[in-house]
Amino acid sequence: MGMSAAFSGPSAELGVQLEQGARVFFNQVNSSGGINGRLVELLIRDDQYEPHLTVINTRHFINTDQVDALFSYVGTPTSNAIQPIIDAHKIPYITPFTGAELLRNKNHIFNLRASYNDEAKVQIDYLVQQKGITKIAFLIQADEFGLSVQNGLEKAMQPYALKPLEIARFKRNTQDIKEALKRLKASGAEAICLVGTYEPLAHFINLAAKQEFTPQFTSVSFVSSEQLFSRIKQPSDVLVTEVMPTANRCEEGWCKRFLKMMKSAEIAQPTRVHLEGYANAYVFYKAAKSCINLTSECLLNALKAEKVKLDKAKRNYVDVTEKVKNNTVFLNHFKYAKAT
Repeated sequence: MGMSAAFSGPSAELGVQLEQGARVFFNQVNSSGGINGRLVELLIRDDQYEPHLTVINTRHFINTDQVDALFSYVGTPTSNAIQPIIDAHKIPYITPFTGAELLRNKNHIFNLRASYNDEAKVQIDYLVQQKGITKIAFLIQADEFGLSVQNGLEKAMQPYALKPLEIARFKRNTQDIKEALKRLKASGAEAICLVGTYEPLAHFINLAAKQEFTPQFTSVSFVSSEQLFSRIKQPSDVLVTEVMPTANRCEEGWCKRFLKMMKSAEIAQPTRVHLEGYANAYVFYKAAKSCINLTSECLLNALKAEKVKLDKAKRNYVDVTEKVKNNTVFLNHFKYAKAT
């Protein structure tokens, strides 16, 4: 399989951790004889979270490497750029690290993670129902990722007869947010829904606090709460919807095996991104194992069946092993992490 992701640049931790989580599982599978006697070969290529590089990498995977599937790509703009290629080849596009609607409802694409529309609804419901906040503005990465989440947020606001007070944008892979901060401060917003990666969003939150602008912040899971929170240096109120359990407190059997493998691989502090990479590999393994003749059709049908089982495991984890605390709120398998 081929995996194109950011392995360098400001979003590199996402690609690196996702690949590490998948790699430890595939290494274990291969050391035990593979899947139905065949080894899993995961090829990686760095796209730096830039769509034109993703296109180059994808063409190389398909035309030169002749991969059987594309696995765990990172990002919406990168995934969007290769849609004509994967549509033309009908090659399985498995477990992308994005919740964009543009990747839904295609037979050759398999999504394990929740959609951004689901995350957006949970965020708006939280702000309005639990926090009593209706003055909401957006900080949006200016690309397909930003637009996808923006659409979900605006849709979630409609039942409350709300619209964003202000929508400010910034360029992908930059920290050029000063003008956006100026506009959002002037809007009178009491909450800012953030859409971007961890570096620019942490910079925005820290700079806003220094300017005594401290609204409630929310973000979707693509930001990765561990990476975001570790970079926040100022008093702030930040909520991130998550689609994976806390890695080191998961009690499900597959989670325990994950932690054991992480320890063997000498990865001391496994994150949700590591866990998602592992889950992606685990679901692929379970599906592929059920296909003696590993055709694209058999694989994709088997993946859908495995997703139902894994979603149940995540819900059981949330409902049984975690209690709602001051800084933790769950709704099904979405996690809200709040750092102050």
